[in-house]
Amino acid sequence: MGDGTGLVSDNALDYGDALPDGGALLGLDLGTKTIGVATCDAGWRYATAGKTLPRSKFSKDCGALRKLVAERSIAGVVIGLPRNMDGSEGPRAQASRAYARNLAEALDLPVLLWDERWSSASAEAAMIGQDMSRAKRAARIDSHAAAVILQGAIDTLSGGGF
Repeated sequence: MGDGTGLVSDNALDYGDALPDGGALLGLDLGTKTIGVATCDAGWRYATAGKTLPRSKFSKDCGALRKLVAERSIAGVVIGLPRNMDGSEGPRAQASRAYARNLAEALDLPVLLWDERWSSASAEAAMIGQDMSRAKRAARIDSHAAAVILQGAIDTLSGGGF
């Protein structure tokens, strides 16, 4: 699965160095009840919203994510980091950091923590623009937010944000 590069970083350059050959990435939006999932192509061009998984114990979450990693030949993970609007970090950010450390070790893959401020608002605006019903938006918001997070990261990784 991995190659011993269970790096966790806030820095896209360091993370990119851990992925010298590119590869498909998995984006995660960690909620208290669900995990929004998105994936991108190996060339880091576009992120696509995927499933929304029910959040459970870490071991169960990890099992579901491990399956996705194997199915999609995932090279790394991008996790949304819920910072406050002033850039500071509260308890949710610390919980995301702990989750990222545990996931990097469990999957033996590098993990990038990506600022997720505005990701849900951007995802909802896009879904409204697609004339998606409120019920469908509620069911899909987490996976679409994961796609927004992942797209921001791959835009930076592929040179668009440096």
